[in-house]
Amino acid sequence: MANASETGSFPTVCSLGEDVCNASADESFAVTKETDMRDYRDAKAMAKAMREILADLDLTISHSQALEIVARQFGLTNWNVLSAKIDDAARARPVGRIAFEQAVPIIRIFDVAKADEFYLDFLGFTVDWDHRYGVNFPLYRQISRSGLRLHLSEHAGDATPGGNMCVYMTEIRDLHQELLAKDYRYMKPGIADEGTRLEMQVTDPFNNRIRFMELKG
Repeated sequence: MANASETGSFPTVCSLGEDVCNASADESFAVTKETDMRDYRDAKAMAKAMREILADLDLTISHSQALEIVARQFGLTNWNVLSAKIDDAARARPVGRIAFEQAVPIIRIFDVAKADEFYLDFLGFTVDWDHRYGVNFPLYRQISRSGLRLHLSEHAGDATPGGNMCVYMTEIRDLHQELLAKDYRYMKPGIADEGTRLEMQVTDPFNNRIRFMELKG
């Protein structure tokens, strides 16, 4: 289920720490997040999961209402716009050929507020969707910026703190200047010239590293 802060009759789900993590939730979610929670092309599955969880809370919405909510969570005006994106993606996919999509790293987090401060305020990502099994369960979240998607998880079995990833990009100097202008208290990254590439490394509050790289022409 993709859940955000709702208004009216819908519940607001609060951010919680890792102490609410439990094995049974992690085991069942391991299947769900690999199927129903991938990206906008799985919007119908996300809408179905939303309706089922709301029904458990004695709240009822129609399938079309759920689709509209999912579309808004992806930053689109309505379901028709999201549906068009899904159709475009289906037409663009090669028929009868193996095709790999972008790898989406799962990053272990322990404190949602600290994660927000780093990934949203400092690095400039935006939240695509949030998932929780209920009010008192860990957060699983997708964030994105300029084509890069990351998954942030409070679930204990998802990833190990201290991970490292390489992100190839363009205009790394512009990103460097943008980050320095943020004057983030805990990170003042520099750029290293590694011969064939420029590299800038940042480390999140949970010791996960991202190495931004731009290959030289």
